[in-house]
Amino acid sequence: MGDTTLNPGTSTEADTAATEFDESPGQLTVARLLGYLPGIALLVAVGVLGKYSQIWLNSAAKHNHWTVPDIEYVLWAIVIGLLITNTVGLHPIFRPGVSTYEFWLKIGIVALGSRFVLGDVAKLGGTSFLQILIDMTVSGAIILAVARWLGLSGKLGSLLAIGTSICGVSAIIAGKGAIRARNSDAGYAIAAILALGAVALFALPPLGHAIGLSDHEFGLWAGLAVDNTAETTATGYLFSDEAGKVAVLVKSTRNALIGFVVLGFAAYWASRGEADAIAPGLRAKAAFVWSKFPKFVLGFLAVSAVATFHWLSKQQTTNLANVSRWAFLLTFAGVGLNTNIRELARTGWRPLVVAVVGLVTVAVVSLGLVLFTSRVLHWGVAG
Repeated sequence: MGDTTLNPGTSTEADTAATEFDESPGQLTVARLLGYLPGIALLVAVGVLGKYSQIWLNSAAKHNHWTVPDIEYVLWAIVIGLLITNTVGLHPIFRPGVSTYEFWLKIGIVALGSRFVLGDVAKLGGTSFLQILIDMTVSGAIILAVARWLGLSGKLGSLLAIGTSICGVSAIIAGKGAIRARNSDAGYAIAAILALGAVALFALPPLGHAIGLSDHEFGLWAGLAVDNTAETTATGYLFSDEAGKVAVLVKSTRNALIGFVVLGFAAYWASRGEADAIAPGLRAKAAFVWSKFPKFVLGFLAVSAVATFHWLSKQQTTNLANVSRWAFLLTFAGVGLNTNIRELARTGWRPLVVAVVGLVTVAVVSLGLVLFTSRVLHWGVAG
């Protein structure tokens, strides 16, 4: 899944904070927990301000008979966060808490499982799985070729291919350790992927409306075309609630392939003597894949199974839906607060060109696949 940080200049600090908060809560000291509170409070404040900005604008427009677009709270939260980070800046006291937005993203996805039955998950997941494989093969090959043509190192090209074809920042971080890439390569790859993720976030929803995509079609497209899970989720919800729901499910299917993709690249570089050899045997390879597998996907499936067997009351389902919405609200606020445009602008142009090619390739190929499967083969799922 992507999204550990959107500021490559502070990636180590933010990554560490997010990992500690997300993976080892039992080991956190009281002092360290208190250190997260200012940033989490800021996420809540930006998210709530974004939500009420939508309400206030719509109310004022109705009262004064203005004709204004209905700007979703998702966009308000992101824009407010962007303005804070790129004007007054984000004070260090807020960074640990703000970096936890990936944790809230996972909470939101797990809770979202209550709105799916396993039949829909299997049907949509199976359809998107085939699309992901085609996308991954085409985009990965093109990215590696363009990276080589521009003279980038082989490992930087590999990280860009991993990040673009699967899961953005988290895939790059997983790939960095597996292929023993340099910190600078990972930094360039992350910055390039994040810059393009920001472009996709604002470009795809208007394009989707212009093309005339349905909620289901756009959700498929966003889930296939956008790299980081946070940006994928935001892009889907900027189009509609239903599109956001579909985008999250498709992206979760895509995330599940991280281990296999990283294993392939690790095996390639190990065969050249430039990465740690992977222990032989099926068990060792399965352990490697499991170590990279995004565990929150299992939580999503577990909640979906509980909902499928009607083990949740109507009120409990409503409560989980509200948990998902609030968790995503913090996530959207974090997307804006973690996007430092000045830091992204310092990235070299060559990795950015490769990322642009990757984004365009993935967007075009995935859009073609979505339209073909939806309008020619008539594959779909009830929302």
